[in-house]
Amino acid sequence: MPEARELLQSVVDALPQPMVVIGDDERIEHVNTPALRLVGATPVGRHFITVLRQPALLDTVEATLRDHAPRQTSFLTREDGQDVTYMVRCAALHRGERHGVLLSFEDVTEVEAASQMRRDFVANVSHELKTPLTALLGFIETILHGPAREDAAARERFLGIMEAEAERMNRLVGDLLSLNRVEATERMRPTVRIDLAVLLNSVVKSLSGIAEDAGLTIVADVPEPPVSVPGDEDQLRQVLTNLIENAIKYGAEGKRIDVSLTTPAYHPRMRCDTVELVVRDHGPGFDPVHIPRLTERFYRVDSHRSRERGGTGLGLAIVKHIVGRHRGRIQIESEPGQGATFRVLLPA
Repeated sequence: MPEARELLQSVVDALPQPMVVIGDDERIEHVNTPALRLVGATPVGRHFITVLRQPALLDTVEATLRDHAPRQTSFLTREDGQDVTYMVRCAALHRGERHGVLLSFEDVTEVEAASQMRRDFVANVSHELKTPLTALLGFIETILHGPAREDAAARERFLGIMEAEAERMNRLVGDLLSLNRVEATERMRPTVRIDLAVLLNSVVKSLSGIAEDAGLTIVADVPEPPVSVPGDEDQLRQVLTNLIENAIKYGAEGKRIDVSLTTPAYHPRMRCDTVELVVRDHGPGFDPVHIPRLTERFYRVDSHRSRERGGTGLGLAIVKHIVGRHRGRIQIESEPGQGATFRVLLPA
């Protein structure tokens, strides 16, 4: 049936996703162009075991050749230096007395990544909440039924710790809600224009007292208003607050925090007039290897130090999403012993 075979090959060649046809002699009969990058340049005529190789996929093909029932499995490979996951659907072909198998490959890498992100997110939230909850339950048990029941000094100390743990949970829940709100509006570009110079001066003023308590001075270099950009005032206030609070938490005591804002000017990377907001601390800094992951949820350079200082691990993730909503960019620079610089570019 050469006509039927040619028709099948024409249909397979017309499809955009990778397709492989295996005959009843268990040899590759046809491969369309998108599939060549998965199975090599000369697969036709070879036994499918020597081409596909991955055990789960081989078992699926053998089972469908045997009983003609449709099946699906996964196929893992690397393309351009990245792991790629394909969902492979295996269906029986019936051509008169001959039978075969048609494999179709669907790239589900992004779906798998999103699923893994959700799993990691749930696991991280559970871990972050479990620690303070365990501490609270332990101290409550000690106060109600333990030796601290009759010890006023111990009760006072335990209640102070319980208050700190409850505040930590409250901050975490607040940041989770904030992240959820930001993600819900991420595709809605702000249209109202705000004065970033006035906003930055307001945030610096509100955080100066906290910085002084930590032994730091905020040195602001802000141009005369207005520095107008399209933006969501509440969200940009959150960006400024998170970045300066981070600098206060991790800046070296007795040193300064430099905050600056530029007036709009053409930026080659943004390809438009851009304002540049910079927050720099003079703390211990960190290895640049951490930079690509700093804006991931719950990622910390130093987990113990971050929790000790009230960090939730969500601040920079919130900043990234807000800056993304404003079609901006965030750049991070740091070296051990050289402090850290956070640079936000916003289109004007």
